[in-house]
Parts: sequence; C-alpha cells; structure tokens
Amino acid sequence: MRDQFGREITYLRVSITDRCNLRCRYCMPEDGICKLQHQDILSYEELTEIVTAAAELGIKKVRVTGGEPLVRLGCADFCKALSRIPGIEELTVTTNGILLDRYAEDLKNAGVSRVNVSLDTLDPSKYTKITGGGDISRVLSGIRRANAVGLAPLKINAVLIGGFNDDEIPEFVELTRQYPVELRFIELMPMGPGGEFGEQAFLPGDTVLQKCPQLQPLHQDGGVARLYQLPDGIGRVGLISPLSRHFCNTCNRLRLTSEGKLKPCLHSSNEIPLRGLHGEDLKAKLLEAVYQKPKMHVALDAHHRSEAGRTMNTIGG
Repeated sequence: MRDQFGREITYLRVSITDRCNLRCRYCMPEDGICKLQHQDILSYEELTEIVTAAAELGIKKVRVTGGEPLVRLGCADFCKALSRIPGIEELTVTTNGILLDRYAEDLKNAGVSRVNVSLDTLDPSKYTKITGGGDISRVLSGIRRANAVGLAPLKINAVLIGGFNDDEIPEFVELTRQYPVELRFIELMPMGPGGEFGEQAFLPGDTVLQKCPQLQPLHQDGGVARLYQLPDGIGRVGLISPLSRHFCNTCNRLRLTSEGKLKPCLHSSNEIPLRGLHGEDLKAKLLEAVYQKPKMHVALDAHHRSEAGRTMNTIGG
C-alpha cells in the first residue's frame, strides 16, 4: 500500500485495551479515565480479521499495544494468532514491564520477536511518582526475564522530560555500554496530560548528544530513531524526535484503537471506523485510511498541542 505521497505503509500498531496498571503523568489523567466497557472493545477475533486484511494489503509489521496490553487476558494467545497470519514478518509488543516477568516466556512462545519496555527513570522513588505508584523492581525483573527468554534486541523507551529525568541521561546511556539494549529517548509530546507540562519539560532529542558527546552516529536502520553508540558500547542509543525533527516524510504506520478506529496519523483527530466491516468492505476502508494519511502532522511544541483528540492510552503507544 502506498499513500498519496508515495510512502509505503507496512506497519500497523494494534491497541487491545485502553486500560493500564500504571498512571503515568504524561499519558493518563491523574483522576483516571472513563474506561471502555468490555462490549465496546474489539474481540480478539475481530482484531485478527482486521490484521489479516491489512496483511493481504501489504502490512508486514505489527506491534501490540495498549494501555498496557498484558492486562488483557489472552494477550499471548492473540499474539500467537497474529504470528500465524501470512505476510506478517515481525510481531512486537510495547509494555510498561510490570507484568513482563510473568508473561515473557509465553510471548516468546507465541511468536513475538521482541518487546519495547517503557522506563522513564532509573530512580525507584521517581518511578513511583511519575507512574502513580509503580514498582520499578517489577520492571527490572521483567527486563531480565525478557532477555533470558530471547525477546531481543530489547528496546527501552524513555520519554525525555526536562526537570524530571534529564539529569539521568548519562546513566541511561551507560546501560548501553554493558548491555545489548537499545535505549531510546523520545521527546515529550504535547498531547493529553503531557500537554500540561511546563515549557521547560519539552527537551529536544539533541540534549542527549550534548550531555553525552562521546556518542557516535551509526548507520540508520530505516526506523524512526536516529542511532548512536558509545565507542565501547554493545548496545545502541536511539533519539526519536517528533517535535524537533519530525519524521513524517518516512512514516509508514497506521494505528488501530481498541474499539476499532483506524488513525492514519497519531496527531490528527481523523479516525476511520472498521468495526463490523468484512472482506472487501474492510479492505476498502483500510485503503481509504492510507489515502487520508496527511503529508505531515500539525506543528508540535510547548505552545501547540496535538490534535489527536485522545489520551495516549486510548490510542496505543
């Protein structure tokens, strides 16, 4: 599938729930969310039908997201069903890691190739604060378990937040000297509660290079992250900069929400409903979404908010 700007669309992010076992300050409202009812979200059978149609049109990579996908019962079995769809070459999962120790082996056996773990600080007390009560020890246990069962290369996603974790940048980068992980710093996006942070919180990705000038650029692998490595590092550092250096010209993804709305662009309110569609009607709507994919998202910074119209937990990371 190619959009009207010549981009080949090969990547689908599939949210299976809006629920999460954490309350990260930039993602979910402090007083919680109005949770979708069970009947409002797509069944695994419905989700599998959509992914199958998307694969027939050219989708090759699928990422299972949430909320927190591991809080939905049957996530590993769903991943097994996705891994068997002809045309799907890569299946990954994004998780906060709280339940990863319990499910890592099941995910590996289901055909998941690797996981991305969200971890915005290495300080236990700061972690509890930013996540609304989370226990970092559970995440670290999950990371160790994921490595042990071969969910690799493991990627750790850290949202850059000025005044919160920018002092930890060197410590994060140091992990890549010792471990074969990709530590990815992601610019804070002005959407949902994240848009309410002060201007000082919105740091450009290049802040990492300023604090760690020893990082050396690597050949890019076609993803959205600019890649770097310490001279003696065995892992990599990735910079994802949707604000300071947007990558819209190479964006190859669509996002499916848990209630069946397809978003051609993360930062647009445009959504195409897919629930209840089958066969050629479903494929036609998928192609319509690709055609409606905008050339680039709206301007994003501390003073210009995303037009996504949702909090991130209801879209999928």
